[in-house]
Amino acid sequence: MTDARTEVASDLFIIGGGINGCGIARDATGRGLSVTLAEQGDLAQGTSSASTKLFHGGLRYLEYFEFRLVREALEERETLLVAMPHISWPMRFVLPLSPDMRFESDTPTSRLLRWVMPWARGRRPDWLIRLGLLMYDTMGGRKILPATRSLDLTRDPAGKPLKPGFRKAFEYSDCWVEDSRLVVLNARDAAGRGARILTRTRVTSAERQGDLWRITTEGPHGTGHHHARALVNAGGPWVEDVIRNVAGINSTEGVRLVRGSHIVTRKLFDHGRCYFFQGSDGRIIFAIPYEQDFTLIGTTDKDHKGSPKDVECTEDERDYLLAFVSQYFASPVTKDDVVWTYSGVRPLYNDGAKSATAATRDYVLSLDTSGAPLLNVFGGKITTYRRLAESALAKLAPFFPAAKPAWTARVALPGGDFPQDGVAALTTKLAGQYPFLTPYWAGRMIRAYGTEAFAILGNAGSPDALGQDFGATLTEAEVRWLMTKEYATTAADVVWRRSKLGLRMTGDQITALDRFMAEAASRAISPAAE
Repeated sequence: MTDARTEVASDLFIIGGGINGCGIARDATGRGLSVTLAEQGDLAQGTSSASTKLFHGGLRYLEYFEFRLVREALEERETLLVAMPHISWPMRFVLPLSPDMRFESDTPTSRLLRWVMPWARGRRPDWLIRLGLLMYDTMGGRKILPATRSLDLTRDPAGKPLKPGFRKAFEYSDCWVEDSRLVVLNARDAAGRGARILTRTRVTSAERQGDLWRITTEGPHGTGHHHARALVNAGGPWVEDVIRNVAGINSTEGVRLVRGSHIVTRKLFDHGRCYFFQGSDGRIIFAIPYEQDFTLIGTTDKDHKGSPKDVECTEDERDYLLAFVSQYFASPVTKDDVVWTYSGVRPLYNDGAKSATAATRDYVLSLDTSGAPLLNVFGGKITTYRRLAESALAKLAPFFPAAKPAWTARVALPGGDFPQDGVAALTTKLAGQYPFLTPYWAGRMIRAYGTEAFAILGNAGSPDALGQDFGATLTEAEVRWLMTKEYATTAADVVWRRSKLGLRMTGDQITALDRFMAEAASRAISPAAE
């Protein structure tokens, strides 16, 4: 079947429905540009749903002297907290110290220390860590987040799960974010402002025709032909493939694919703070309270060979993470504690670094103007996605002189139109209006949907009024919302990206959900992309 519709040229055609593509789409539509975005799978199906779920400055990047990147990320934390208080919130991180730890690391800072303090023999001195945290507290204009403090682990509850050798720690601030929901909400906001979002739609070719791009796609309705004044390649791990095999352009620029794997275990500690663990190999690992009843541990840094689609947490990576955290926890963490693993590929700009860990996390925007403009997006951190989008539009500004100025700072995403510290009050209001909700259920709805939770529950006076119960508080009313508003078409979209309810649902429940969604779609409950 061929889509024979006549296409009016868009200002931008964006390839890629991860955080960078959807962030650029939202920013551009808000400036008055017409935008079409195509994603070959589900939104956030790749790297953007496989992060460590943090808005953070990147404390360890200070060792690489990446001060601009850290400053920009630190500035963004509070900007983003205000715009999305439902899916992002402050967290405190505990960094245990030990005089016995040695670090085999080759960073600019470690090389300097080896020269200045050869007797330290690979230690990160406590004063150096405190200096880094002082910079972390001051570089980004912090106002909402509390400052760093010292902890006595022999008295503080954060010391209870740790081995007795850890007696002192620093505690600092960063932020949590629901990464997949961040992507979807940016796409929804872009669509609400006029963007056309095409999921399950693969771009098969893009070629310049005069001052336009002609783009061919294959999607649910067959072949589509599109025209655009500029092409944005936000393909993530596929960005290099898009340049060479879709646009047919020879380029010396490329990506370094770095695999980051995570494990999710049973709940390892009872308090709500996170741990920042330093390893003897120079790496750091986070252990983070996750979905109330679990602990998230990650991440690794391994060069990835092969297709970005073929990515999973290997047994070696799992065992590495288990051994790493077991250096700190009093009770060893074993493979029997692992309930789920996931892995993603970071498309880092190939800067020729010796190791995956040393490769830059900064983004690079490359503009090709040998004809209709092509903007290639390399790298980037989820924390700086909004600033990346602003930089992308600045690069394209000469081609769109009528575009409005930057506007996204602190502007609420869908459902985020309430005070930054208002989650508790909003949850209480929801529970009062719908008394059949359990505390977990009410909290989950607010953390996922914010003020839109009321629209999903509507006039329901009981759980039965919400339709079929799929388990783990997931109801037909919520699933229909996700299908009609949030581009979900399969159970995996719902239970592993729009939520993490797959951790609580059985295989039979997930199969039943898949069957329901397929039948509902056939009865014209169309995904939002249509």
